Amino acid sequence: MGSKWRKAKLALGLNTCLYIPKTLEDSPATASSTVAGGRFSDAVSLSPTTPNRNSDCHVDMPTTPTPSSSGLRMPKHHNSKSSKSTCAICLMSMKPGQGHAIFTAECSHSFHFNCITSNVKHGNQICPVCRAKWKEIPFQSPLADISQPRSRNGQVHWPQHDAWMTVVRQVPPARLDTNRNISNLFQTVEPSVFDDDEVVDHRPMGSQKNSSTDATNHHSTGAIEVKTWPEISAVTKSASHSNFAVLVHLKAPHAVGLLNQSGMPVTGQNSRAPVDLVTVLDVSGSMAGTKLALLKRAMGFVIQNLGPADRLSVIAFSSTARRLFPLRRMSDTGKQEALQAVNSLSSNGGTNIAEALKKSAKIMTDRKWKNPVSSIILLSDGQDTYTINSPNVAATQTNYRSLLPACMQRNAASSGLHIPVHAFGFGADHDAVSMHSISETSGGTFSFIEAENVIQDAFAQCIGGLLSVVVQELRVEVECVHTVLRLNSIKAGSYNASLASDNKSGNIEVGDLYADEERDFLVMLDIPADRSSNDMMTLIKVKCTYKDPTQSDNLDLVTLDHIDDVKIERPDTIGQLIVSMEVDKQRNRLQSAEAMAEARSAAENGDLAAAVSILERCRTKLSETVSAKAGDRLCLALDAELKEMQERMANRRVYETSGRAYVLSGLSSHSWQRATARGDSTDSTSLIQAYQTPSMLDMVSRSQTMYLGSPAPRPPLRPLRSFPARQQPR
Repeated sequence: MGSKWRKAKLALGLNTCLYIPKTLEDSPATASSTVAGGRFSDAVSLSPTTPNRNSDCHVDMPTTPTPSSSGLRMPKHHNSKSSKSTCAICLMSMKPGQGHAIFTAECSHSFHFNCITSNVKHGNQICPVCRAKWKEIPFQSPLADISQPRSRNGQVHWPQHDAWMTVVRQVPPARLDTNRNISNLFQTVEPSVFDDDEVVDHRPMGSQKNSSTDATNHHSTGAIEVKTWPEISAVTKSASHSNFAVLVHLKAPHAVGLLNQSGMPVTGQNSRAPVDLVTVLDVSGSMAGTKLALLKRAMGFVIQNLGPADRLSVIAFSSTARRLFPLRRMSDTGKQEALQAVNSLSSNGGTNIAEALKKSAKIMTDRKWKNPVSSIILLSDGQDTYTINSPNVAATQTNYRSLLPACMQRNAASSGLHIPVHAFGFGADHDAVSMHSISETSGGTFSFIEAENVIQDAFAQCIGGLLSVVVQELRVEVECVHTVLRLNSIKAGSYNASLASDNKSGNIEVGDLYADEERDFLVMLDIPADRSSNDMMTLIKVKCTYKDPTQSDNLDLVTLDHIDDVKIERPDTIGQLIVSMEVDKQRNRLQSAEAMAEARSAAENGDLAAAVSILERCRTKLSETVSAKAGDRLCLALDAELKEMQERMANRRVYETSGRAYVLSGLSSHSWQRATARGDSTDSTSLIQAYQTPSMLDMVSRSQTMYLGSPAPRPPLRPLRSFPARQQPR
């Protein structure tokens, strides 16, 4: 069984030695990891090879002309004189030939390979000795005997009791045809109609929940929290106030059943709404090597964390697109076949994103059954060369919209799918504008995976949200109470907001919310002078309607209409007024997002200096606000994000390779008020962690603390959020 598990780890890129093909231009790598005279390679070979059998991790690989810029590399400058006799981390002896791998960094300090990989983990690139920031870090998977080459037909047999991937337990032999050739399985002719999806699990999604849709009763199982703040508490009777801001704050309930009596997470299938997930994966030629290895590994993590009621389908695309298998429930058997499908992936050809999205839409349209939550994940490292550059398609933004089937666009007819596409741009060569357009048009988010080794963390953050949906079809209605009041506008980002013809009422179509997710909207009012008014004026009332997807029958709407009305004083005279901190923070967020969009427009027009100046003015204005002076963390995060964008607009090359994608991912995050991955945003030490929920943080923590071979103890979950606990409204 041990050799079978080793084959499986090799096939998914989970062996310790990761191999990157050398280019003809590469100089010999010199930052080294030595084990008994052997050497660790630093990427995984995905093609069948015959490794050197003299050492567990001594792998002799051929030199190829394949570009290696996409691979994880070891540092390049090794100075043998810098080796020390003691590891600075464990303080134990560190001599060649003692059976321990030794890693020497570019700063010339040496460590036991196991010590330094445990120390740096995911991206902590600081030398423990001299505090120098490393450009590249060591990467470790568990030791594996790689004396056996990868199975050529892609079949993988998983051990029954592996501590890491319990998701790939060997199914009972009676239920598995071991003679089935997996290559043939995934290369069969596709049916004309994708109605071969596996039946959904109809068991109740939370038997402890009250099925009543009355807001008061429903509150016992967790209702949406609604709070409101006026920007100031009083306006004199003789004064008028245009664009008076009222903040409407929403917070989704906890995922019912996700905590046990000890307050620890419970991951049972009845604790949340099950998901239909289609992953659309780029396997074009540019994905060869380490990129594909890390993608397979990230997909393994996704499969591991799906429950038996969730359903998954995988589409692989290059010059064309193919469905690897239909929507299948992630039972033990389903997970094994999903992993085999991912294992079968190989890279070649061009990039046809439009064809892949058409196929994903067809899966969602043709399915016989539906889980309460549906979503699509799209990953690509290139540019669509089949639709965007077609002479029959007009240029401009309409061109990008053509990548997404009309039925999946948010503004489609009521019969549209309304399924978000969460797009992930991988590396420096992807088309960030098209990926952002796809996500924005469908109602999804756009994430920028700059460093290849964080792809799993980026996926983890996304599915951490998708696996915690507690609110669907949320609609917020706002109505003026006093007869003299009129709504001016509703600041809702990318959410559809509309005003009635008489400007007396308006609504916001919010849609889905993850557990503990927050939304903030500024309702702008025109308050006229009114000497005949009373000393108190009621401004607006708020009403919410939504569906609870965790209910076995979620056809009925939950209604919240007993929310306190927003009131202000209308005295004859007033003293100094205190501006609401909550309203001030949200104004800062909106103004920062507007500055980002304006700076991006200037950068696209070739004026990077103007773009940097726009961001600098915003930072200056931000620093002068009440909330910034009070040290609010959201303001600190916004300033850090604006500064990062300035640095990524330093010159045209930097902007083209990373700045554009970083800015678009930030705009996506702020417009939807939902977390996206960009830069080091998934690092627990990063300030730029806006909108992350506890479920997202928990899933990222699983990704970052996972050791392949045995589960590592997870640190306690810290509520690292850009939005601190809010003060009670007056």
